[in-house]
Amino acid sequence: MDISAVLGSYPRERPALGSAYEKVYAEQYRINREGATAVDGAAQRLERWMHRQVAGVAGQPVLELGAGTLNHLQFEQEIGHYDIVEPFGLLYGGKPQLAAVRQNFASIQDIRPEGQYRRIISIAVLEHLVDLPRDLARSALLLDREGVFQAGIPSEGGLLWWLGWRFSTGLAYFLRTGLNYGRVMRHEHVNNAAEILALVRLLFEDVVVRRFPFPHPHLSFYTYLEARRPRLAVAHEWNSAPARAST
Repeated sequence: MDISAVLGSYPRERPALGSAYEKVYAEQYRINREGATAVDGAAQRLERWMHRQVAGVAGQPVLELGAGTLNHLQFEQEIGHYDIVEPFGLLYGGKPQLAAVRQNFASIQDIRPEGQYRRIISIAVLEHLVDLPRDLARSALLLDREGVFQAGIPSEGGLLWWLGWRFSTGLAYFLRTGLNYGRVMRHEHVNNAAEILALVRLLFEDVVVRRFPFPHPHLSFYTYLEARRPRLAVAHEWNSAPARAST
């Protein structure tokens, strides 16, 4: 992979959805994230592997990127100082778990000072970020000396992942709306697993990778990344780029 070309491709733009997709977007997103149907519920059960991997590391304070409906909180061993980044307030509005959240930020770039979190975590989020290097760099700078960056991501670009969404979530979406879920995926997932892993390995010195259910990229649904010892010079370089849109 040409990492210079990857870095030069940011910030990325999402392909347009179109009016028919936009009309049902918010409701269908909620159905998907809350597992409101049998198929979506099955997908959520598979995603528990990522939640369990992330929750297997203890440490406070915690910052969760893209906290969504706050569904990860139930997996944490303890909840003390727990902050979130989530710009889409409709996802967590009215959730009882919100009482456990200390601070909510619309963007990770809004958070100061540096070096304040023992863990920065995300589940099914990094694939969505249009300015991924800058957001990763800010995460690295917000970790304390013993901190760890943890992420669960879909094995985007692999065969099993493609088959999995096409014949489960994609099929359910088509039956509900008559629309092609592949267009939604291209709009939402602007980063694949190989790109994410390459950037994380460039930014951190120690990176552990696990996949589910099999270790090969093409035979896994999900990938877990656990990264320590950020290269602070790289982080400062990436984070100093001009502010960009996060849509």
